[in-house]
Amino acid sequence: MINSMLEFRVRLRDALGLGYPDRGARSAIAECLDWLARAQDFSASHDGGVARHFSIKTGWSASYPETTGYIITTLLEGSHDPKAADSRQRAIRMLDWLTSIQFPEGGFRGGVIGEEPVVPVTFNTGQILIGLSSGADIKPAYKEAVHKAAQWLVDTQDPDGCWRRFATPFARKDEKTYETHVSLGLFAAHAVDPTRGYQAAALKQVDWALTNQAANGWLDKCCLDDATQPYTHTLGYALRGIVGAYESSGQQKYLDAALKTADALLAQQQPDGKLFGRFNKDWQATVDWVCLTGLSQISESWLLLSRMADRPHFVEAGRKANAFVRRSIVPSGHDGIRGGVKGSLPVNGGYGRWQYLNWAAKFTIDAHRAELSLA
Repeated sequence: MINSMLEFRVRLRDALGLGYPDRGARSAIAECLDWLARAQDFSASHDGGVARHFSIKTGWSASYPETTGYIITTLLEGSHDPKAADSRQRAIRMLDWLTSIQFPEGGFRGGVIGEEPVVPVTFNTGQILIGLSSGADIKPAYKEAVHKAAQWLVDTQDPDGCWRRFATPFARKDEKTYETHVSLGLFAAHAVDPTRGYQAAALKQVDWALTNQAANGWLDKCCLDDATQPYTHTLGYALRGIVGAYESSGQQKYLDAALKTADALLAQQQPDGKLFGRFNKDWQATVDWVCLTGLSQISESWLLLSRMADRPHFVEAGRKANAFVRRSIVPSGHDGIRGGVKGSLPVNGGYGRWQYLNWAAKFTIDAHRAELSLA
């Protein structure tokens, strides 16, 4: 068990609303990368994957294949980072581990190592495909894994574009518009080999997802557990996948759809840069805590769209969001919290309660790199 004083200090600081000095985008990237390295080293399953989280109540978790997958891309994209060589070697360890646990038909399991049942899941496979694709040129085995995973997704897709057959057993089993982020994996696989129909399957799913977009930009069927008030995390997934559809295809309808949701989210941003963690169909916040993961995800999409659509106000929104997140990052202290990003602010909020999440760190790095790319 973790020292109760650590929990007390984290909870007290959050309750008092005390952030940390803003150390800038480059420092935030370096601190989050160092946290991800420790999450790999201290994973309770010791397998080369990245611990799902550090909990101030229970410590480091076992590895999480899904998010280890797209963390690979973040590590490999940091070629100018001071520790780029270390990040590359860490990514290769992750790739070796993931290819070793791929099902023969191409899918990947859901859940954290040690959780049951061990079954292939659409969403998790799509996220791992993002990382496999970014490492496809490193080893032939990685490229083979790309094609196995991508083809499995194509083969298991329903005719209307939705994936229904291999839903995760760890969330509600219903249709998910945020599986546009699975399409993001297929777009990445299309970049590896554009001859195999991966892009067409990905666009078919995005087209289906957009049948659930309201005129005000809100997305139905877009939550892990309550579609009437989706998390900004799952809204962020959905938005990034729609942005990816435009990046891959160049079709204006995807840019228009992405802007519709991005504009609606922008209208909800608070003066200090935050977004509350859940919204209903009228874009009313239904909670008073912040999902830091979702804020970073949406920030990245704002920053990407600022260039695609000449929306300079998205730049300011992204910078404010990034500054809000990085002021929550602990600069020193316990290995489990130093440089990590909480699921929620405060830490006892409704997403990733008590935990520092590996994907929160990953998306925070991505959003800050997007900001620096515009400098």
